[in-house]
Amino acid sequence: MSSRRRPHCSVSSFSCFVTASLYMGCCKVPALIQAQVEMGLVNDVEHKSLFRRETDSPQRKAASLMEQGSLSPSFRERATKTPNNSVLKSFKIVILSNKLNLLLPFGPLAILLHYLTDNKGWIFLLSLVGITPLAERLGYATEQLACYTGSTVGGLLNATFGNVTELIISIFALKTGMIRVVQLTLLGSILSNMLLVLGCAFFCGGLVFSQKEQVFDKGNAVVNSGLLLMAVMGLLFPAVLHYTHSEVHAGSSELALSRFSSCIMLVAYAAYLFFQLKRQPSSYTALIEETSQNEESSDDDEDPEISKWEAIIWLSILTAWVSLLSGYLVDAIEGASVSWKIPISFISVILLPIVGNAAEHAGAIMFAMKDKLDLSLGVAIGSSIQISMFAVPFCVVIGWMMGAQMDLNFQLFETATLFITVIVVAFFLQEGTSNYFKGLMLILCYLIVAASFFVHEDPHQDDI
Repeated sequence: MSSRRRPHCSVSSFSCFVTASLYMGCCKVPALIQAQVEMGLVNDVEHKSLFRRETDSPQRKAASLMEQGSLSPSFRERATKTPNNSVLKSFKIVILSNKLNLLLPFGPLAILLHYLTDNKGWIFLLSLVGITPLAERLGYATEQLACYTGSTVGGLLNATFGNVTELIISIFALKTGMIRVVQLTLLGSILSNMLLVLGCAFFCGGLVFSQKEQVFDKGNAVVNSGLLLMAVMGLLFPAVLHYTHSEVHAGSSELALSRFSSCIMLVAYAAYLFFQLKRQPSSYTALIEETSQNEESSDDDEDPEISKWEAIIWLSILTAWVSLLSGYLVDAIEGASVSWKIPISFISVILLPIVGNAAEHAGAIMFAMKDKLDLSLGVAIGSSIQISMFAVPFCVVIGWMMGAQMDLNFQLFETATLFITVIVVAFFLQEGTSNYFKGLMLILCYLIVAASFFVHEDPHQDDI
């Protein structure tokens, strides 16, 4: 029994020894592998940290330069790649890339009909349709130029060239003595921007972001509302002076007050520009930084498609073409009113501004659908401020130089309409939020204004 147990015990001991060795080996191998992996990971982390230091150093330098004020926040915009296009490629980008440019041939057709027929209605309609793509292309060329100037100056350029259509039509109307057309066109542009353009922006942005309320800078909105109320004040007092028959010198005091108020409004607008560009850089810097952060993933889409000089040349060409068509358009307004049996006030207040505000309309809606309501307000309300505080008094001064008695008396009905519109828009902007319901209300208000001018007879219609 004992001889049999010893081999059994030795075999058992040997198996136990082998089992223990294998177990210890299996425990040591993963530990060794894990140690090697951990060392490799440490090396990788060290390598990555060193690599990150090398790549992040320019960003840290740029951030320090921004903090010191040596580098502006629009550095990324100004560092965009400048394209080098041929004449043919530039023509394809500006003219052939947009489907709206299919309406461009209507302009030359309107000029041809002017010399072949006397149908003013068709001439006016074709001129109006032909100017529509030109107004949109003016906005495009301005945006391309803004890529090289920065956001603040670009916004001012956009507002200026966005309203160049109304200014050109107004100057041609002043030359022909159609003062009421000038007044009604500028008034219609203000109403269109505040009600239709801003309303469509709020409505489309509210539909895209229906689960939340969009937010904008309430402080800037209050300042803009104050400027619009100041413009209403400048238009209100000459009208009140006229209808109360309280002039010191009948027929001349109203004109003198209008010219004096126009100079004051131009000074106020210049101070507003200085305030916007120099004294309040923080709000606009924050807006630029927010725009840059939101568009870091689409830098290629934001690069300009044409060079700076191409944009300047196209702006000159498009402005000259708009000026040419505006002459035929203004000449056909009276005939179109007679042939269509539509009041001139409706044509001037509703139809002409819709065409002239095509660029602002598209831009404001696009920004609102990207949840950039501050930019939408800058386009819509900023354009209204520029027309009311710059274009209107500028036309009064230009008429003064031409010998035309252009004044700020827009008549009682038109002045009351503007006053109520500014009050309504100010109430909608006071909360600093927007949704699709507010946009719908603004659009419906514009429809009421349009219907009012459709049934309104201008008391000075025979003097045009």
